[in-house]
Amino acid sequence: MPPEASHLPILQTAFGFWSSKVLLTAVQFDVFSHLGDSALSGEELGRRLSLHPRGIWDFFDALVAMGILARDGEGKSGLYRNTPASARYLDRKSDRYVGGILIMLNERLYRYWGDLPEALRTGQPQNEIKHSLKPMFEELYKDLPRLEQFMGAMTGLSRLNFEAFAEKFDLSQRSTLCDVGGATGLLSILVARKNPDLKCISFDLPAVAPVAKKTIEAAGLSSRISVASGDFFADPLPKAEVITMGMILHDWNLEKKKKLIRAAYDALPEGGAFVAIENLIDDARRENLFGLLMSLNMLIEFGDAFDFTGADFRAWCTEAGFGRVEVMHLEGPCSAAVAYK
Repeated sequence: MPPEASHLPILQTAFGFWSSKVLLTAVQFDVFSHLGDSALSGEELGRRLSLHPRGIWDFFDALVAMGILARDGEGKSGLYRNTPASARYLDRKSDRYVGGILIMLNERLYRYWGDLPEALRTGQPQNEIKHSLKPMFEELYKDLPRLEQFMGAMTGLSRLNFEAFAEKFDLSQRSTLCDVGGATGLLSILVARKNPDLKCISFDLPAVAPVAKKTIEAAGLSSRISVASGDFFADPLPKAEVITMGMILHDWNLEKKKKLIRAAYDALPEGGAFVAIENLIDDARRENLFGLLMSLNMLIEFGDAFDFTGADFRAWCTEAGFGRVEVMHLEGPCSAAVAYK
């Protein structure tokens, strides 16, 4: 007889929001930046965070049990400190900080995901639009300091994928690259550093240009990375040998995805490459859980937007006129889908 199946994985997933909320709250409270390189007692750390004594040790010890904090010693005399991972990715002083996306998860998406059943029944967004408020991005683009802060916070997660792309994708025989939806210019900065003869263009809406120019100038790459402004649905894309879109296609429905792919095709020369960096769902739709959950998140955020497989991308690009299409794994659930003209 086969062994009896365990109920534990089911319960672990069902109660997963408990662990998630503990981590998101710790980032909200900036626990990891308060610790920095030090080791503090629960009482001292709780005092610095203005926490009530009742929850201090349960909260911090839960983070220890999750492997996100470390503790030296036992009981209330134990000293809490960052793990190598939390120091690298959750301390604001680290150049690998990814807390920006976690703060957004806590402040926005956590509550909107509570309406997943309605999203599945109606196909409609469940974010600010549902509650008759202006969409977050519409408000962001009106306030430059807030936009700059938001984009800076969001670069942490993108950095890991873009660094992997800069390392793995051969640009040595290319002279120009345009990153569409370039935001702060991060992708252009990383590939320019890796390829000293490459000229880059970071293309995004006009409101983003001051943020990108400031970041590119701080990186000392203004002579090799230019900033271009426009609407990628209304304006032709800047011409380049390589066109990249990092986490752009999944924000749109099928019609708009195909329009962006065609725009990239039109901007490329023969032999040029179009690269979509995304959390590509595996073709069998069995393995990349994050990609599937991200696609549900696109339902929550936009309704008709969705993530896709490499096979989907290949079909759309072939329809647009591209020839060879390949998929290159980058980091974790993220891949680069590449179509050659």
